[in-house]
Amino acid sequence: MGIESPSSRLFQAWGGRSPRAETSTSMERDDNNENMVENGNRELAVVSTSSEHERKVEKMSDSKVLRRLAQNREAARKSRLRKKAYVQQLESSRVRLNQLEQELERARQQGSYAGSSGDNNHPGVAAYDMDYARWVEEQNRQISELRSALAVHVTDNELRVLVDKGMAHYDELFRLKGTAVKADVFHIVSGMWKTPAERCFMWMGGFRPSELLKILIPQIEPLTEQQLLAVCNLQQSSQQAEDALSQGMEALQQNLADTLSTGSLGAPNVSNYVGQMAMAMGKLGTLENFVRQADNLRQQALQQMHRILTTRQAARGLLAMGDYLSRLRALSSLWIARPQD
Repeated sequence: MGIESPSSRLFQAWGGRSPRAETSTSMERDDNNENMVENGNRELAVVSTSSEHERKVEKMSDSKVLRRLAQNREAARKSRLRKKAYVQQLESSRVRLNQLEQELERARQQGSYAGSSGDNNHPGVAAYDMDYARWVEEQNRQISELRSALAVHVTDNELRVLVDKGMAHYDELFRLKGTAVKADVFHIVSGMWKTPAERCFMWMGGFRPSELLKILIPQIEPLTEQQLLAVCNLQQSSQQAEDALSQGMEALQQNLADTLSTGSLGAPNVSNYVGQMAMAMGKLGTLENFVRQADNLRQQALQQMHRILTTRQAARGLLAMGDYLSRLRALSSLWIARPQD
């Protein structure tokens, strides 16, 4: 048996490991721990950066949503304000229209109504303006009766009575205009007895028959082939007569201009001036004839339509014509009463 040295036993007690090896192992563990810590820090940094990016994206998205919501609220607010202003404007127009109607009624009761905005004191003109105002009132009443009768489907005999009354009412208007033309043809031609919107569509003191037929035809359909042919022929003949009268009016206007411009305008001769005025006054008689012919054309167009149509179609035609003219008058009232900025 050999004798073990103390140093040999000490080596075995250390498990066969030298201090240098243990130190090396410990250093490796420390390095591994440091690497793990470093890797963990990197992962935390990546997670933190990703979370921060997500928060920024979410914050931007929320900002866009909030901005869009704010824009929508502002648009809705402006829309409500516009709607409120429009409703207030309509209400103001309605109130103004009622005031105008009340003022008109007071003027009628006082006997001082004048449809002309000018300063025409001719008694025939003033009488016509008041008569026309009453004519419009009666027409409104008749239109209301026609509308009610058509709504409840009264018999043709009952409806015929209302249609005949309506036709007679238009005949009365042409009779009144004939008297007014003698008093002052310029008053009738200018249309100052009508509302501004009506004057935009005037032709020689009234409506164009051909244009009115265009408005009425869709309201009285369906028409038979025979009726449609008759209406088209009436419209064509009315158009031709209108063109002839318009050409005659243009020629008259040119003749008047030539008569009044004859000679020196800067230094008129008294005798020439008197002669020019006499000639011009004579030509105005032709103007009266043109207006009468235009009214005859209008009256004949209405009468022929009455003969072409059935009783129920004629009732619808009178109703449509009355409503159309009533809307023009209402448009004028709303225009006059509109708010001024």
